[in-house]
Amino acid sequence: MVDRSFADLSLASLYDALHPWGPGDEFCLGLAMSAGSVLDAGCGTGRLLARARAAGHRGRLTGLDPAAALLVQARRREPGVEWVLGDLGSRAWGGEFELVVMTGHTFQVLVGEDELRQALSSVRAALAPGGRFVFGTRNPAARAWSRWTPEHVRRVVGPDGRAVRVWREVEGAAGGERVTFTTTFAGGPWPRPQTCRSTRRFLAADALARSLGRAGLRVTEQFGDWERGPLRADSHEIITVAESVR
Repeated sequence: MVDRSFADLSLASLYDALHPWGPGDEFCLGLAMSAGSVLDAGCGTGRLLARARAAGHRGRLTGLDPAAALLVQARRREPGVEWVLGDLGSRAWGGEFELVVMTGHTFQVLVGEDELRQALSSVRAALAPGGRFVFGTRNPAARAWSRWTPEHVRRVVGPDGRAVRVWREVEGAAGGERVTFTTTFAGGPWPRPQTCRSTRRFLAADALARSLGRAGLRVTEQFGDWERGPLRADSHEIITVAESVR
């Protein structure tokens, strides 16, 4: 099920303000520019592929997302990209892409074991020989969710110019792997605060490698940050590069 914060048009309009362009986007843009065909799984508002097209990419660019409210923005931003409503199981991919990326910690929405297995199987099917799968996840050892409290309020400006306050609050962290939390939006166009409930999965590097391996994908590199620094126990990120095993 798509999170309400992505499915609701008024909430989804804040996506780019809450997730500004950053090092992870630059990392993936560089890889996209060197690949002839790219699938952005969980493309959100489409800014990665839109930038790739604007920067001169002339190959196949496909953005996939199950949230129609986000794809409305993507299609408006760059009509010259193929935008697909759905998840990785929506199509029978057949070795069509040199690169599959998941930006913005999208990988962590794959909470259930069956859901994760099916998604990774689809990624492998989508990859051309020699193709790469690249994604970032939060390192569970860094316990990012410990800072998801009402005291940590973000303030952004919506497309209508009105200020919105946003904060998270954890409901439960099952063994530190699956974390359920609420996100509250206050101000802006709403007469009362809007609250959405979500769950994210935090997998350690070795668990990621095992899940990928079971799907026929082999980890070739892992970094601790988007500058390709080494993965350490206290790294906040786990940046994974994998390829299919043929």
